[in-house]
Amino acid sequence: MLYQLYETQRSLVAPFAEFASAASKLYSHPLSPFAQMPMSQRWSASFDLLHRLAKEYEKPAFGITTVRVNEVDVAVQEQVAIEKPFCRLLRFKRFTDNPRALSDMKTQPTVLVVAPLSGHHSTLLRDTVKSLLQHHKVYITDWTDARMVPTEAGPFHLDDYVRYVQEFIRHIGPSAHVISVCQPTVPVLAAVSLMASAGEATPRTMTMMGGPIDARRSPTAVNNLAMNKSHAWFETNVIYRVPPNFPGAGRPVYPGFLQHTGFVAMNPDRHLTSHYDYFLDLVRGDGDSADGHRQFYDEYNAVLDMPAEYYLDTIKTVFQDFALVNGTWKVGGESVRPQDITKTALLTIEGELDDISGAGQTRAAHELCSGIPKSRQFHYDAIGAGHYGIFSGRRWREMVHPEVQRFIARHDGPDATPAPQVRKAKAKARPQPARRQSGG
Repeated sequence: MLYQLYETQRSLVAPFAEFASAASKLYSHPLSPFAQMPMSQRWSASFDLLHRLAKEYEKPAFGITTVRVNEVDVAVQEQVAIEKPFCRLLRFKRFTDNPRALSDMKTQPTVLVVAPLSGHHSTLLRDTVKSLLQHHKVYITDWTDARMVPTEAGPFHLDDYVRYVQEFIRHIGPSAHVISVCQPTVPVLAAVSLMASAGEATPRTMTMMGGPIDARRSPTAVNNLAMNKSHAWFETNVIYRVPPNFPGAGRPVYPGFLQHTGFVAMNPDRHLTSHYDYFLDLVRGDGDSADGHRQFYDEYNAVLDMPAEYYLDTIKTVFQDFALVNGTWKVGGESVRPQDITKTALLTIEGELDDISGAGQTRAAHELCSGIPKSRQFHYDAIGAGHYGIFSGRRWREMVHPEVQRFIARHDGPDATPAPQVRKAKAKARPQPARRQSGG
């Protein structure tokens, strides 16, 4: 019933949002007589803010059309490599007529970015993809809003997520380098573990960023909620069926609007201040700052519904049973054994100020992956970075991305040998932190 009430409220508010948009232009357009009235800028700013608070936010586009490779601007085309009911595997194909850039692109490593299925669309990793495209061939998982998937497609469980990841890795081949951001660190580790246990070729590297491998360590507010509420509580309080005006009508989901409410509730003061600053920027005519606000919230406010089965499985497996670290997780009857991974290099990354995945949660992967030689295990702490800062923004571009790039380059190729600093780590017989950097 809550979902239906939300949709009714959204439908009722939609005309007012459009009216606010029109009114904002009425008080700001240079040819409008209202724009010459006293206080017109404040009226325009007020209506603009009202419009943005009331409007519906659709899934943004990646919008990556060019990227710079070897000092040359090359064209980028978004292609669908595999399409499945709950996910599309996208490839960002690069094109150029420049011989030097073309030669470089053909020999660059191939990266699979596994985006989170945890509320926001995969376009949240736009900055990640754009940076990686300078030195890599890039694929990304583009998860489908569950309300758009007809019930005929069946349910989608955490086990299905693991199988999707395996299929995507097999499609790319053993030369793949896998990067998982936040939530998918757990199913990606499971997918690679099962492939190793079965004797399949595994990716050359795994980079795990800000994920709950062991959610017991430094638990955050998100972890505490998942751990302190019963499984039945989540079924009763956050799972609703999709209303009849969507293709997935009747499908049980964790609605995006509830997730968004939770996101905002974590830092309400910060969002209130941000919107007030946006209002002041509009009044002052600071277009650049206002555009930055719009770009961020166009992405932040665009959310998707998660399949109920997947969400509840994740709560139980990752945050309540701790099945991965306890060695009790089975996928399709097969035990998940990270210790069976021996040929894949491992890099874990954590943000110093991460309030989603606490310190040590991602680094716990090293203890589980005991079969990987210590000379091929690395950890990096991004000083001054919060959860989003490890994959987007200035700290990602200046601090984290260079570390990821060097790690992949160091282990690209079946016969890749450790660099001198890696041999030093091997001598100490434990995973060593990469160079810690400070950021402003």
